[in-house]
Amino acid sequence: MSIIVTKGIYGRFLKLLMFGFILTIVSSTSCIGGSIQGFDKKAPFYPGERLMYRARWGVLPAGEVTLEVLPKETIDGIETYHFAMITKTNAAVDLLYKIRERQDSYIDTNITHSILYKKRTESKHPRDVIVNFNWGKSEASYANFGEKRAPIHIVPGTFDPLALFFILRLHDLKENSVIEIPVTDGNMNIGVKATITKREMIKVEEKKYDTFAVTPDMERLENIVKKSDNPQLKIWFAADDKKIPVKIQSKVGIVTFIFELVPIAP
Repeated sequence: MSIIVTKGIYGRFLKLLMFGFILTIVSSTSCIGGSIQGFDKKAPFYPGERLMYRARWGVLPAGEVTLEVLPKETIDGIETYHFAMITKTNAAVDLLYKIRERQDSYIDTNITHSILYKKRTESKHPRDVIVNFNWGKSEASYANFGEKRAPIHIVPGTFDPLALFFILRLHDLKENSVIEIPVTDGNMNIGVKATITKREMIKVEEKKYDTFAVTPDMERLENIVKKSDNPQLKIWFAADDKKIPVKIQSKVGIVTFIFELVPIAP
């Protein structure tokens, strides 16, 4: 495989991974008239929680992703949960497509919608993105390096990409359920949809997990990755109260990537 081809596929994989997370994370939520139904108000996450995932490109190490719950913050008089996601490729992958990225998400503590979303990326395609949610006007406003774009309309119950990692964990997982919920990155709205296929035992770093396997509707990603790449994605969520994503497997073209949870100490 040439370096040029590999770079292109790796860049498309990173886009697929982010939106694939979105699709699968919302698969267990119920969206009725823009309001989320049936979740447990007692959140399974808490400030100080930190989850780390190791990435593999086939059998080769590729990097890591860290998810954190930071202290609550007040934005424009609204108390919010603050989530962060840090993505970093390792030295070997840096030669092909170096990524150093941080995302921050702020959602209201009633968990009804996003308030603010930020993304800063150091790569060949750098980003310094801020997405403000104006619920008085039902709009999301996107700016990159201070350059603003026209606001887009959003529907009630819309969340940013990162927030959905955590929203999933408030809901029950049920086999063969299919659901849809609105998501925006400030540029476009996506009615994301996914199916929980089955419950199964998997092993990650010699530790066994009881999980629910989730497969997203890849047709919804036609603007993210090329259909000719035959994108495939599957995510396994722990079948317990915390519902932590344990493993992610993605294929774009002929390249397969796997993200696995670093075992949490008891």
